[in-house]
Amino acid sequence: MARNKKYTLGELASLLDARLVGDSEIEISGLATLSSAGQGDLSFLSKSTYLDQLAACKASAVIVEEKYLDSCPSNALVCSAPYVCFAHATALFDTTANSEESIHATAVIHPEASLGNDVAVGAYAVIGADVSLADEVRIEAGCIVGEGVKIGKACILHSGVNVYHGVTIGADVIIHSGTVIGSDGFGFAFDGTRSIKIHQLGGVVIGDDVEIGAGSTIDRGALGDTVIEQGVKLDNQVHIGHNCIIGEHTIICGCSALGGSTIVGKYCVLGGGTGIIGHLTIADRVQVSARTLISKSISEPGMYSSGTGQMKTLEWKRSIVRFEQLDTMAKRLKALEKSSGAS
Repeated sequence: MARNKKYTLGELASLLDARLVGDSEIEISGLATLSSAGQGDLSFLSKSTYLDQLAACKASAVIVEEKYLDSCPSNALVCSAPYVCFAHATALFDTTANSEESIHATAVIHPEASLGNDVAVGAYAVIGADVSLADEVRIEAGCIVGEGVKIGKACILHSGVNVYHGVTIGADVIIHSGTVIGSDGFGFAFDGTRSIKIHQLGGVVIGDDVEIGAGSTIDRGALGDTVIEQGVKLDNQVHIGHNCIIGEHTIICGCSALGGSTIVGKYCVLGGGTGIIGHLTIADRVQVSARTLISKSISEPGMYSSGTGQMKTLEWKRSIVRFEQLDTMAKRLKALEKSSGAS
């Protein structure tokens, strides 16, 4: 059961490894934005653009960098990275209900499954043969864990997650509701009359400290495995095609889709709605803006975009006409250059 949590500011300073400036006995009972915070709240300043909100903030304390301490009207927790400090604070005040460490009477667990210590399995969950659940794993209501799946320590599968056979999941992984791991990749061979299914014989391997958003799908490999490496974060409704490899600590935002056999490097950020056609390689530390289509491999780090910028509809329609004329205009320009002797 979720419970309200309270800390003194001194306790928070110690837990968050921040320097306290002010009253250590002030009681903090929640987190809030600069504009909405009141007494008992802890807030944070992550960007200088919010300095005007800091001046008017009513929070009992604010997480700030040293250089903004003189602008803080209240008690302060001083650190070098306020947004990261705030992220750690959210864990302290998390009100998510925790399932009791028990097996619900309606859960179906195969006798050949192996369960570690302090495992929780919710109502109507199904655990298949040869499944291995490490210590402190939480499987919520309605989840299905297929044959031979291995799930590492302290993982959480929220309600309605479906993990197909032969998937391996590391430790401290969070998978949100409605996600499907290990479904068949989209593989067919056309024989001239109809499409013949290519049975997907690989699996999915997920590293430690991965989080996968609600309604996402990760296909199993056709022959080898689809691999999601350590620290990767996937937003809601992300699709990862078969045999993709997603490098460590990469972030993929909502409604993005990766074609099969795409390799994405480490520490990349793919904005919402990104599409990557299959069999491409993306270098480490690449950032892709929202709604971008990646149609060729990227070999150097940096920011990449495609598509057209926002404009009024009438202007956009006129521009579309010009786009259609670009090839003709280029040929005419080339002919003019040739006739005039221009190099």
